[in-house]
Amino acid sequence: MNKLIKIAAIAPAVLLGFCANSSAQDYDVFTPIAKYIRTGDADKLSAWFADNLEVMVISQINDSSRNQARQIMKSFFSAYNPSAFDITHQAGKSNMKYALGILNAGGERFVVTIFVNFRRDSFEIQQLKIERIE
Repeated sequence: MNKLIKIAAIAPAVLLGFCANSSAQDYDVFTPIAKYIRTGDADKLSAWFADNLEVMVISQINDSSRNQARQIMKSFFSAYNPSAFDITHQAGKSNMKYALGILNAGGERFVVTIFVNFRRDSFEIQQLKIERIE
């Protein structure tokens, strides 16, 4: 009987843990990321960056720290002021996802590829690519 009481006391906490983890991984991480790309907000976008990530902007590839990547994105948004950004495709598994989107900025069109990983209880951008559509 005593074991049954302990199991009954622990079960809700275990189930809540599974549900919390599941809902965090099912969260559409690309909604806020797309918003910050659409508005050209490099500071808020950089909050989603991993400590180290790969950033490719118009064929220039950089393995960057979060601060370096933020500066790269500030420069890009300054040169190409975003007017629209829409996610066109998403795929992946619960701990690793990617999205493709079309960015209209500075009178040009770009395809944006975003790879995120689920680490330390949150999503982090591991790779961000912005390529001009010719």
